[in-house]
Amino acid sequence: MKLTKNTHACVRLEKDGRTLVIDPGMFTEEDAALGADVLLVTHEHPDHFDEGRLRAALEADPAAEVWTLRSVAGQLAAAFPGRVHTVGDGDAFSAAGFDVQVHGELHAVIHPDIPRITNVGFLIDGAVFHPGDALTVPDRPVETLFLPVMAPWNKISEVIDYVREVKPVRAYDIHDALLTDLARPIYDRQIGALAGTDHRRLTPGDSAEL
Repeated sequence: MKLTKNTHACVRLEKDGRTLVIDPGMFTEEDAALGADVLLVTHEHPDHFDEGRLRAALEADPAAEVWTLRSVAGQLAAAFPGRVHTVGDGDAFSAAGFDVQVHGELHAVIHPDIPRITNVGFLIDGAVFHPGDALTVPDRPVETLFLPVMAPWNKISEVIDYVREVKPVRAYDIHDALLTDLARPIYDRQIGALAGTDHRRLTPGDSAEL
């Protein structure tokens, strides 16, 4: 499987000529969702879900489909009947050759005064996990974890402990658009030294084989 990192929380996975894209949001490249056979969205926040980007992808390819939670599906389903699917924790489905399991229910706490919204994570082919904006631990082993390293709702000690709990073979940084170049070496050093896994980072547009 080929991984391509897009800006912020968006990743593209490709295998056997098919493409799956997760969380093309407002910080992501304008064309990040185009060409996807499968589109997954973890929650409604605009840095993960940009309606215009998803509509453009669905209009460009009549066979493309979306799997997401109810709050996002409700904004797209009427315009694309039969192509927008609502999922939640515990669901599993196959799409374009990818097997997907859904884990998690709630967004991480930003502040006690801010109501929590729903958030799901997606485990792809039993190996690659994107948690969205939560520190969800799947109930099965994870080979590759997409790690939300910097957000208004987390701190580095939580990020390190999350990797320790999931115990992936490797962790790739995501959710990093707000992390400055000045801070990156600090995060790289501390996560690399303390998290207990192979910690990696890709520049947007770069790829790796999983």
